[in-house]
Amino acid sequence: MKFSKYQGTGNDFILIDNREGVYSLSQQRIAQLCHRRFGIGADGLMLLEHADGYDFRMVYYNADGHESSMCGNGGRCIAAFAHRLGLFTDKAHFVAIDGPHHATLDADGTVHLHMQHVPQIKPEEGYTVLNTGSPHHVQWVKEVQEVDVVGLGRTIRHHARYAPGGTNVNFAMVKDGQLSVRTYERGVEDETLSCGTGVTAAAIASTGTGTGAYTIPVATPGGMLSVSFTKDTPTSATNVVLSGPATHVFEGEITW
Repeated sequence: MKFSKYQGTGNDFILIDNREGVYSLSQQRIAQLCHRRFGIGADGLMLLEHADGYDFRMVYYNADGHESSMCGNGGRCIAAFAHRLGLFTDKAHFVAIDGPHHATLDADGTVHLHMQHVPQIKPEEGYTVLNTGSPHHVQWVKEVQEVDVVGLGRTIRHHARYAPGGTNVNFAMVKDGQLSVRTYERGVEDETLSCGTGVTAAAIASTGTGTGAYTIPVATPGGMLSVSFTKDTPTSATNVVLSGPATHVFEGEITW
């Protein structure tokens, strides 16, 4: 099986061209391929498949081998992969588990991914709950570098209010005008260097009850991303675009 490896601000993925429908991978096989010691190693695996009326279909699996909800960094990386395959020139129209998406590529490799609208933003005392294609809990902290992301993240991820599927957990702070985010990702069950839908959730949540058009740079352990969106009301967001690099790391083939 031929594959490519991509990363978006340290969030890394195995990408496979499955337009011919050759590969049908079990949960155990995907988990093995994503294993960092016994496989290729990745936060997730994506199949690029044929879809009528679109440039391609994105099928995303977490590192545990289960098909998951939308992945923002994954969406940017699969757009870069599709561009490398020659499926589009500068603007992609593809479909994922949460519906249609558009993506555009700049000459410097920046990928702009148009996300779904966010119809419901729920601010609570000290945290915010919203769905940006995947469910997210944004926890506001004083110092993001001092947080036990894995320990506390795992506790919140399995909280009863998020049963049965659980949630992704983002620890966020604004310091000297800079939004910084660290994320515990369900399915990976660990901290990842970046999470696209998590960064998007934190950026939207950081505006509180404000309305208007925003463009917010976000620092993650893996690098910088940018999120632009419009809030016509304090509890919803439209025109959501996640922007950042998507880098081809290497390609190869693996047998089993």
